[in-house]
Amino acid sequence: MNKVLAIIKKDIVTELRTKELFSSMLLFALLIIVVFNFAFGFSVEILNLAAPAMLWIAFIFAGILGLSRSFALEKEGNAIMGMLLTPTDRSLIYAGKMISNTIFVFIVGVITVLMFILFFNYDFVSTLIPMIPIVLLGSIGFVSVGTLFSAMAINTRLREVLLPILLFPIIIPVIVSAVKLSGEVLDGNTIFDASASLKLLIAFDIIFVTACAVTFEYIIDES
Repeated sequence: MNKVLAIIKKDIVTELRTKELFSSMLLFALLIIVVFNFAFGFSVEILNLAAPAMLWIAFIFAGILGLSRSFALEKEGNAIMGMLLTPTDRSLIYAGKMISNTIFVFIVGVITVLMFILFFNYDFVSTLIPMIPIVLLGSIGFVSVGTLFSAMAINTRLREVLLPILLFPIIIPVIVSAVKLSGEVLDGNTIFDASASLKLLIAFDIIFVTACAVTFEYIIDES
């Protein structure tokens, strides 16, 4: 755990110094929310149908922007080799990077929900609190796969293009489940009213965190 915490601490300290990753993700999410606000703000019927999808479009595309920079600092100066030469299991490197990425994506996701509530006049308490576990579960599923593919694309010239091409087909269950659960919350129901989607999202998180941790060793060595 000390090795995992060291990687998490390094990523957090680096981000606090540069604020490059967090600010770009947040501004991108804010831009999408503002555009959708002007596009659908005057149509209540369309807004009720499109609100969950709008929320997760902002979340996913902002997360893609962040994940594309996940291993960028390690690539500069070939620092990734120093990380790989440390006497530690590769799965611990994956765990550290995944947890730090999840923290960033989760924080941006919560702020995105706050902005969404503000712009579209949803009830603050009844919307934000049920959305937090959905954003957390969605962040874990999204980042677990995204961290693996970000490492896979680290040495490619067009990694910003390759990452979404690889990632989107895999995370379809995450997107579908999260949109369904968010729709229930925005309609005034609970997440347990979409229990099938909740179970699918939890199962996806468990399966892909485990699978990606196992395969990360082979991916990062080949990269």
